[in-house]
Amino acid sequence: QVLLVESGGGLVQAGGSLSLSCAASGRTFSRNYMGWFRQAPGKEREFVAGINWLGGTTYKTDSVQGRFVISRDNAKNTIYLQMNSLKPKDTANYYCAAGSLSWAGRGASEYGYWGQGTQVTVSS
Repeated sequence: QVLLVESGGGLVQAGGSLSLSCAASGRTFSRNYMGWFRQAPGKEREFVAGINWLGGTTYKTDSVQGRFVISRDNAKNTIYLQMNSLKPKDTANYYCAAGSLSWAGRGASEYGYWGQGTQVTVSS
C-alpha cells in the first residue's frame, strides 16, 4: 500500500515559520515529480511548489516564492516544505502529492498519489 504522510502543520503567528514533511512508503518516489498543494475552506486546491528528482523546483506565483522552499531527500523518500514569513492567507490544509512520472505540472489531476493533509493556521 502506497502512503504519503504529512507532518509539521500547526498554529503559528504571522511572520513565523513552519516546516512540513511528507514521508512516502510502499514504493519509492525517488524518480517521481513531487509537489505540495494547499486548500483553504471554500476554495479549490492549488499548487504551491513542486520538485523533480534532481532537485529542480517550481513555485506558485509570487505569493510564495521567496518565502517557501521545497526540498527532497530521495534516500529517505521524503519531501519537505519550509515556510517562512507566514501570512494569514497561507492558512490552509497542505497536501503532499506524487506524480506518476518524472515531471508534472501544476494541475492536481497530474498527481496520482496524495497524503491526507496537514493543517496550517496562521494567526494575525
